[in-house]
Amino acid sequence: MVVLVTGAAGQLGQSIQAIAKNYPEITFFFATSAEIDITNKENITDFFLKVKPDYCINAAAYTAVDKAESEPEKAYSINVTGAQYLAEVCKDFDTVLLHISTDFVFDGNKSIPYTEEDQPNPTGVYGQTKLEGEQVIQQIAEKYYIIRTSWVYSEFGNNFMKTMLRLAAERDTLNVVNDQIGTPTYAVDLAKALLQIITSAKENYGIYNFSNEGVCSWFDFAKKIFEVNGVTIELNPIPTSAYPTPAKRPKYSVLDKSKIKSIFGVSISKWDEKLGENVC
Repeated sequence: MVVLVTGAAGQLGQSIQAIAKNYPEITFFFATSAEIDITNKENITDFFLKVKPDYCINAAAYTAVDKAESEPEKAYSINVTGAQYLAEVCKDFDTVLLHISTDFVFDGNKSIPYTEEDQPNPTGVYGQTKLEGEQVIQQIAEKYYIIRTSWVYSEFGNNFMKTMLRLAAERDTLNVVNDQIGTPTYAVDLAKALLQIITSAKENYGIYNFSNEGVCSWFDFAKKIFEVNGVTIELNPIPTSAYPTPAKRPKYSVLDKSKIKSIFGVSISKWDEKLGENVC
């Protein structure tokens, strides 16, 4: 079985690389954005001709939420056009596409976990481009899994956990938003879930939610990060209104994982059990 991973230099791509040795039945090809530019269909096709993947995990994305507000064309190019080209090439090669999406496709106005059937209503450019990427894949591809996830962190790449630890080394006090509610997702757990879908050999295509279990605010998340890492710092909860950003965030974006658990038997750990883990 051949699995191609785009966006290999990102935190999900690196997380898959870290556990790839545990899947001897899979031949992996990891492609960075320099090796596969998903906004260049000819580039994608050339790579597919070389490796002939059975599955393609698209971990390439424009994820700079605030920057997207001032770079909508770039976000659209990667998150929509890139998704379109990958879907077209996957269809041509009869390759199953696993595409990573986000809780930001929702507006956050609910107070109970979002299911795959809930109506998306993004509030910013990032969420809008990710939603349009989902839609174009559904229009083109016949064999696809769209996995919506949230608050991804790991020891790789750039993420909230690493930002908090860096800031704590520079400051004595930190203010963190306490009224945005969601669930952190350990990128290695997401990687394992994707590979469980692949190795199941099932063909239950469609949209799925995946995050770790549990609910917290960004303040709760930061507090646990410092606790696990033995960091002493004055941490203050603040409302979103006290920390304005270019992009509006969903106030509540907890995802319901019932579907992926029932269909693929995915076992999911609680978010605060994973913060001390390190696969390196």
